[in-house]
Amino acid sequence: MPLVAHTSLPTFDLLRDQGEEILELGHALHQDIRELHIGFLNLMPNASFKATERQFLRLVGSSNQIVQYYVYPFTIAGVDRDTDTQEYIDEHYMSFENIQAMGLDALIITGTNPANPSLEQEPFWEPLRDVVDWASKSVTSVLCSCLAVHAIVKHLHDIERQPLKNKRWGVYSHRIAHKHHPLLRSINTRFDVPHSRNNDISKEQLQAANFHVLAYGEDGGVHMAVSPDMFRIVYLQGHPEYDRISLLKEFKREVNRYYSGERTDFPESPENYFNTTVEALIQRYREEANTARANGKPLPSFPEEAIDPYLDNTWRDTGKSIFNNWLGLVYQLTNVNRQLPYVDEIDPADPLGLK
Repeated sequence: MPLVAHTSLPTFDLLRDQGEEILELGHALHQDIRELHIGFLNLMPNASFKATERQFLRLVGSSNQIVQYYVYPFTIAGVDRDTDTQEYIDEHYMSFENIQAMGLDALIITGTNPANPSLEQEPFWEPLRDVVDWASKSVTSVLCSCLAVHAIVKHLHDIERQPLKNKRWGVYSHRIAHKHHPLLRSINTRFDVPHSRNNDISKEQLQAANFHVLAYGEDGGVHMAVSPDMFRIVYLQGHPEYDRISLLKEFKREVNRYYSGERTDFPESPENYFNTTVEALIQRYREEANTARANGKPLPSFPEEAIDPYLDNTWRDTGKSIFNNWLGLVYQLTNVNRQLPYVDEIDPADPLGLK
């Protein structure tokens, strides 16, 4: 059994309702099985805070079905919170100080929406740096997503992200670039990954700093890379955690921003995500909405339900496999003492013995 419902976190009930295996604490305590303790640093904005929590916990829970996974969600200062989200955090999330005292086997760090041109100007920069400094020495492996990738490579390696001419937004094909790395064991040689970002860390930048690029796409760029030691930090610029409708929700938000005057142009569709039927539905909606606005009438409802049947998820199985490989390696390498990252015979500079 994977995820252990060791707290009252509502996501456990939601995942159970969606058919995921969730182990009750009482049952877990009577099983003679070693567990893994995984931190989850959620930096996402209010609108996607709970959805992102659910998405990542689902990927963890879909991994090895023998190991018990205890997940400890926490966040840091510097990210604006509305009242509901803050109350949720106060009730269900831990403090970083408690996380440090407890120790972790692995850590997941999400992205967030930056508000400043430089990441070092963000209010969350210093608190995030503290987490990364601790985790890079005390945790067996850290997996970071999207903007967290950009922040960590800036902090640890002084690599500057570069603005993209156009937002990289859609579902992109990638190929394995390091076929013998164990994180890619039993992964398709070509697979899809969603992306949604305005900035990029290039393959050339990473390779110049002795990173190892594991998955790359001509249109999507680097999806997956690892730190020079091959495992301590796993970088994902894409979003394998996304639901089938995540990009649709984001597109709908941008459409609403256009009609509310927050943006001046109607958004381009996410690439390689909508088919011709969906594009026709969107064009019809746009025409009807423009007519309604010109005549001072209420806007029609966005056709989300009509679009939904035409959307496919072409990335989840690969995402599950990568998380399964990652946590399997953590299980093999981590010390039973959560204050120590590795078992005694492991070389921290080459934990996988690949160099």
